[in-house]
Amino acid sequence: NLKIGIDLGLKTFATVCYNDETKDSYEIEKIKTLKPKFKRLLRRKKRLDRKISKQNKNKKKRGESASKNYIKLLQKRIKFNKKMTNVQLNLIYNLISQMVKSKPSKIVIEDLNIKGMMKNYKLAKWIQFNQFYTFRRILEYKCKMYGIELIIANRFFPSSKICSCCNNKKDKLSLSERTYYCSECGYKIDRDDN
Repeated sequence: NLKIGIDLGLKTFATVCYNDETKDSYEIEKIKTLKPKFKRLLRRKKRLDRKISKQNKNKKKRGESASKNYIKLLQKRIKFNKKMTNVQLNLIYNLISQMVKSKPSKIVIEDLNIKGMMKNYKLAKWIQFNQFYTFRRILEYKCKMYGIELIIANRFFPSSKICSCCNNKKDKLSLSERTYYCSECGYKIDRDDN
């Protein structure tokens, strides 16, 4: 009887825990974010944007209409935008189909306050790139399709503060603390894995 728990994040896109009740064991898989690939595409897009703005300035000075090369550059930019969106969407679809095909009885995912998270201007770009809402939406319809029970954990449930070994709850756990250390049983584990 397989159960899957998913923790979405920015450093690692998803930490997936496969819990097998029959064998009384669990396996953790960390899925890396495609940030480096996206950054390379972003640099290339910036270069392209500079070319477009240069041509646009020269065109305005001469009072000309759009040239064929200018139109080609605009079409290239549209292709880049599509590619940048598809980079992360491809990861999402592959991850969800891999999880669903393992035929679990339940999948648990946390309910994230994405609107609130987007207010942090330092993280907003990467939250938008990771497409957490899209991930949840696709997961919901895939679970319906395959008849898998999807549990959405309450956003105020202190899952990071509770020890997975002895169920002891920590009073305070700052975001900078990446390793969870239990004061009761001395259990030490990565925060996402916990």
